[in-house]
Amino acid sequence: MTETLTLRLTIADPFAGLHYSLQDAKNAAVDIRLSDGAPLSFDVPVTLRPDGQLGGTFVRREGPVRRFVYIVLAGSVAEVPEPIRRRAKIDVHDIPAALRVPGAVLEVTLPGRGRDGTPACATVRPLTPWRTVG
Repeated sequence: MTETLTLRLTIADPFAGLHYSLQDAKNAAVDIRLSDGAPLSFDVPVTLRPDGQLGGTFVRREGPVRRFVYIVLAGSVAEVPEPIRRRAKIDVHDIPAALRVPGAVLEVTLPGRGRDGTPACATVRPLTPWRTVG
C-alpha cells in the first residue's frame, strides 16, 4: 500500500494578473489559477516511498537525493516589461524526516518576488520552515 501526504505550497505575495500552476512530470500545467495578489496555495499530493524519499506525479528528481516540485508562472504584468514564462523550483528533499508522516499536510510559505522585484523563479527558498498543519 502506498502512503501519501500533502505538501501545501503557499506563495505569500504572488503578482496580481499572473497565472500560477503546478507542473506535473509530463510538463503539463495543473490547477491553473489567476492571481489577484492575495496569498495563493497549492496542495500537492505526494507519495512516501519505503526508503523515505518523496515521489509522485509532481515530484521531480535531480541526482540521487534532490527532489523538487515546480510551480509555473506565466502572463504579463505592468511591473515587468516583457511577458513572463518562468518556473519556481521548490526543494522537498530537505523536509525533515520527522514531518514525513502518512496523511499529514505539510506547509511552507514561499516568496512570490525575487530580490530584483520580479516574479520569483529558479530555486526558490522558503520564507518559513516546513510545518505540519493537518
